[in-house]
Amino acid sequence: MNKGFIRNIVTGGAGFLGSHLIDRLMQNGEEVICLDNFFTGHKSNIIHLFDNPKFEFIRHDITEPILLEADRIWHLACPASPIHYQFNPIKTSKTSFLGSLNMLGLAKRLNARIFLASTSEIYGDPLEHPQKESYRGNVNHIGPRSCYDEGKRISETLFFDYKRIHNTDIRVTRIFNTYGPRMLPNDGRVVSNFINQALRGRDLTIYGDGSQTRSFCYVSDLIDGFIKLMDSNLSGPVNLGNPNEMPIIELAKKIINKVNPELKLVFKEVPEDDPSRRKPDISLASKNLDWNAKIQIDDGLDKTIKFFKNTF
Repeated sequence: MNKGFIRNIVTGGAGFLGSHLIDRLMQNGEEVICLDNFFTGHKSNIIHLFDNPKFEFIRHDITEPILLEADRIWHLACPASPIHYQFNPIKTSKTSFLGSLNMLGLAKRLNARIFLASTSEIYGDPLEHPQKESYRGNVNHIGPRSCYDEGKRISETLFFDYKRIHNTDIRVTRIFNTYGPRMLPNDGRVVSNFINQALRGRDLTIYGDGSQTRSFCYVSDLIDGFIKLMDSNLSGPVNLGNPNEMPIIELAKKIINKVNPELKLVFKEVPEDDPSRRKPDISLASKNLDWNAKIQIDDGLDKTIKFFKNTF
């Protein structure tokens, strides 16, 4: 099929990742139908596309069915930060389960390829390090984070059941920590928290002693991985993330040095079920998709800080 005539549906398209994905699809000359209910997404992320005849926006909650026509479905919709997914945990679970069920039903009817943005959170507080796709995880299924973790697990279950039973053409990725422009300042994620505090002249809050690690992938690298996976013959699951592991305290010090070296660190009690380590094994993506994260953390932080300065 000629790429210029591919019609895409992107759920959660006004959100952080969804809006960057739509920009890339539009740059490729494709048509996009964006679905979002603006719970965490914002019109400002997509308003520059409203005059483009190849772009269409529909305000819709994906827990309700919808009938549309498309060649490819990108299913990204779900609150992804603890503050947002814990605000209404039952709704979060419904969004993962019913949203995936509705989009898979649509993909089956249309014979469309469908992509799931799953998460490294399905690994929980991992006992295997780094985490390979074969690792089954260490998740508290009744804890305060479980609405999101288990929601994504049932989404993956549905996707692979649709593949086995209906031969649905699926692509599943597990996303590790991602950052960049269009993050929300109040989403509770560590990069946006630190930048937001630093720009406001507040000391940076670290939960625990700061030794817990994360691996931070810049958003443009992640979208490259999305496109490569969707265009491949690989169903997944496939880890996408930056394997350069970093202690949280080191990230905080980097941001302090970039924004205001006079700021201090404030230490508070670590939240329940907060993972102590998180690092992707991206061997599968590297070998089969020729994908690796390219943007270095200092370059990515500079771009993200600039966005926060100019926007909030």
